[in-house]
Amino acid sequence: MTGSAERPLLFLDVDGPLIPFGGPQQYPTCDTGTEPRETSSNPLLGRINPEHGPRLTALRCDLVWATTWMDDANETIAPRIGLPQLPVVIWPEPTDTDEQDERNGLHWKTRALVDWAAGRPFAWVDDEITNTDRAWVSAHHARHALLHRVDPRQGLTDADYAALMDWLHRIHDTPPRDVA
Repeated sequence: MTGSAERPLLFLDVDGPLIPFGGPQQYPTCDTGTEPRETSSNPLLGRINPEHGPRLTALRCDLVWATTWMDDANETIAPRIGLPQLPVVIWPEPTDTDEQDERNGLHWKTRALVDWAAGRPFAWVDDEITNTDRAWVSAHHARHALLHRVDPRQGLTDADYAALMDWLHRIHDTPPRDVA
């Protein structure tokens, strides 16, 4: 999914936001003509609501996988919900700085996502975001950023999509600088 350099990015985690940890809900796979990779090794994949694909692609942003699933998200998750192949954040090897960040409460993904955004506005949807991450992004990223924590027991909900749509609407109509 390519787009203008001015389109905001949406960094998307899988475990928690797309695969909720609560409830036994099972959904069918979206019929896209592309079969997901074998899923018997992960019974939690049945918890992914196929409606996420159309809802995510309707957002005015460029989607990027920001998950430890890495390329497996394109092979297993994307076809299941009808998403095209998306760019994937490749996580750097841990460093001493990462260990210090962890002791200070900064999520291990935060620095890498700001680097990957390369100055573009971005939203990050994850179930492990904290106020420490928000403060760090505010101090180190000059463009708009929304760090949106999803309840991992429920995954992405209507309220989460409403928050993303509201943020995207606001940044398309305002000059740079807000970290929510």
